[in-house]
Amino acid sequence: MSIYKRGETWWIQVTAKNGRRIQQSASTKIKREAQELHDKIKNDMWRQSNFDEKPRRSWQETVVRWLSEQEHRKSAGDDIKYLRWLNTYLGDAYLDQIDRDMIDYLKAEKLATGVTNNTVNHTLAFVRSVLNRAKDDWQWVDSVPSIKMLAVKKARIRWITKSEAEILFRELPDHLEAMARFSLATGLRESNVTGLQWEQIDMQRQCAWIHADQAKADKDIAVPLNTEALAVIRAQIGKHQTNVFTYKGKTILKAGVRAWRNALVRAGIDNFRWHDLRHTWASWHVQNGTPLNALQELGGWADVTMVMRYAHLSSDHLKDYAKNIENPTENTVTNLLQLKNNRI
Repeated sequence: MSIYKRGETWWIQVTAKNGRRIQQSASTKIKREAQELHDKIKNDMWRQSNFDEKPRRSWQETVVRWLSEQEHRKSAGDDIKYLRWLNTYLGDAYLDQIDRDMIDYLKAEKLATGVTNNTVNHTLAFVRSVLNRAKDDWQWVDSVPSIKMLAVKKARIRWITKSEAEILFRELPDHLEAMARFSLATGLRESNVTGLQWEQIDMQRQCAWIHADQAKADKDIAVPLNTEALAVIRAQIGKHQTNVFTYKGKTILKAGVRAWRNALVRAGIDNFRWHDLRHTWASWHVQNGTPLNALQELGGWADVTMVMRYAHLSSDHLKDYAKNIENPTENTVTNLLQLKNNRI
């Protein structure tokens, strides 16, 4: 039966020559409307079969395939968050309907929720990734709209001094102090510290490792343990059989909790998140002469541009060049004068 009822709603069923079958709700209680939708889909399938046209794909079809291919990735939870919001606007759309005007509309609607430009850009970047996958990998569409991101003011890297860190340590409860010290000694992200297990530690070789499925860049990270990190690790021995850091024998899921925020207030440190410990670690490294390429490897960054954020914190490699302007030689003065005359 090509159209039929389920309850009060009409459904349609169409089968193409190649055996492909579409069965879906017509989302109507009126038989005539269901018949019109049935005939349209049947006509589209006939054209695809006889004129080699691409099937018209819906956003919902795209979402289903995207999630099936992304379910193993750590970002799957974020994807669902984006998709829930986008479903309000794209739930009934076809890919060929998502044009520049639709993107601009999404941009305006997201801004109207009061979020930052950066948050809007994350949503737009997700839409772009999905559409590009549909075009490049699945070949469901021939083109996708250009998506222009909103301007974002670069935030200053937030880090604290060693003296400020010591003040903060005194205000933290023991379990958070241990994790904070370890974070500043290794630069590991919060989830890698809270989830660290003894099987990831080799005290003899003085190193730890983060598995690829635990790393943001999806690559294994070797973590050399300095004197401070080793001291923190030794102090945790015997507290838990599996996890390195625990609280009263229980696994710690998040470090930046109320106790952390209260300790910051007592220490007089403003605008400082747990993740800023990683920024602080990187800043201290650069200030003490660690080359950026070494820092990139230590921190497990896949992109060198992430490391360049800290480059301004050290100018040691430029000192010799800075001296060139102090006492220009006679030849240098002559060259400068010649250059000036040539410009005139």
